[in-house]
Amino acid sequence: MRFIKFAVVSLVLMFGAGAVLAQPGMPKSPRGMAATQIGGKWITVDYGRPILRGRRDIFGSGADYGKKVSGGGSVWRFGANKSTRFMTETDLMFGDKKLPAGEYSMFAMLKEGAWTLVFSNHKAKNSGREPGEGIWGAYGYDKSKDVLRVPMNVMAMQNSVDQFTIIFMDVTEEGGMMGAAWDKSLGVVAFKVAAAKKE
Repeated sequence: MRFIKFAVVSLVLMFGAGAVLAQPGMPKSPRGMAATQIGGKWITVDYGRPILRGRRDIFGSGADYGKKVSGGGSVWRFGANKSTRFMTETDLMFGDKKLPAGEYSMFAMLKEGAWTLVFSNHKAKNSGREPGEGIWGAYGYDKSKDVLRVPMNVMAMQNSVDQFTIIFMDVTEEGGMMGAAWDKSLGVVAFKVAAAKKE
């Protein structure tokens, strides 16, 4: 009898905990935010965070590299669902290319060992059915709206990152690095705060 009570209590706790952990209202790719502040100015990324859910080699290889995550399109939305949004309150330099302060949609062009980060003037919709100007994800992407394209350094990691993650690293008052990790791939790009013009 004691064993049966223990088993019932264990099952209730297990299924009760599962119900709490599952959180049925959670989207499959929750929104996330990466943020840093330099000289009192914010740089933020708002993006959907897809999860591997047991998938392996998410980016593929050879001629098929990147097709799984981009749905066969020319760019990946750099996350999931609503287009990834990049906002900077200060002008930034990526190499010798300047990104003016503002808000952009951010995409990635994927080739094996060579990612290209794309900042675009596309407005973002909250769903594919929302009327009006803008796009959802990367559907309807038009390269004529590109503001800046920047190569990323791509490297293999020993461990697999389960949920797509964008992070800021090695940030100083002069700049830093932005990274994007998923599965066993990490793409990194360096940026600097643009020097203010002398009057």
